[in-house]
Amino acid sequence: MKPNNFRFRRLRRTAALRDMVRETQVSVNDLILPIFVEENIAAPVTIDSMPGVVRYPESQLADAVADAWELGIKAVLLFGVAEHKDAIGADTWHSEGLLARMIKIAKVAAPEMTVISDNCFCEYTDHGHCGVVCNGDVDNDTTLANLQQQVVNCAKAGVDMIAPSGMMDGMISAIRSALDDAGFTHIPVMSYSTKFASAFYGPFRDAVDSTFKGSRSTYQMDAANAREALAESMQDEQEGADILMVKPGTAYLDVLANIRQHSERPLAVYHVSGEYAMIKAAAAAGVIDEQAIVCETMTAFKRAGADLIITYYAKDLARWLKDH
Repeated sequence: MKPNNFRFRRLRRTAALRDMVRETQVSVNDLILPIFVEENIAAPVTIDSMPGVVRYPESQLADAVADAWELGIKAVLLFGVAEHKDAIGADTWHSEGLLARMIKIAKVAAPEMTVISDNCFCEYTDHGHCGVVCNGDVDNDTTLANLQQQVVNCAKAGVDMIAPSGMMDGMISAIRSALDDAGFTHIPVMSYSTKFASAFYGPFRDAVDSTFKGSRSTYQMDAANAREALAESMQDEQEGADILMVKPGTAYLDVLANIRQHSERPLAVYHVSGEYAMIKAAAAAGVIDEQAIVCETMTAFKRAGADLIITYYAKDLARWLKDH
């Protein structure tokens, strides 16, 4: 028998050969673009900690959604920056509140676009927590009841997908029950099923003009816990989540890969504000190739098992993928 003289480099010799055997592909179809919308402003507001990202006025949301559709992006995730805040986020229950208005505008702008609502209360409460605060902490079950009202309001406004991000226990079961009872059995739920209490969220607070003080550690996950991370996502799958999510992304590829091994559900990852800001800062300093780093990061998400990527780089990626 002849000795094995296989050489891996044979299939790396040309760009065409490398393309032929590439195991992991990133497509524009994988991308979800987050969009921030602020009440009562006339022009976009820049976010200093997130260069290239703005808070849009409602009058420009339609154009922002249409532009994303023209780039080939098929899903947007809407975040409201509300002026009408209170202790319970009641504006999200109303058919003419900011959350419902954003959904309606986006659906008219690009009817085939998948419009996803971020379903939480932190952008709509005066304390900035993700639910109803009682005795200094978020009350789980009261928040679930309020969340049920919120998601039904979104469904009535025409949303295509619900994305609950508050990390309340039992949130998927409560949401599924509320939607089904209201006749919206066709609306899928993309759960922020494994969301860590992470330092990577810092610039997001600037993006939503948050006045939040304190910690969300009693309901978001401890970054040290991998077994619990898997259990959280498996629990949400059992409760009826259609898509599972890991947030943040880069520092949690092990968690992403582990969930992929245990679930056949579509899996999303959120490339969050701090991850975005770090790449922008390094690129501005001239120490990295921004496009190469972003594309490598997105490939890592897909390689670890993600089907969908929520990222502030979605528009740039759509252009780069088209050019490639």
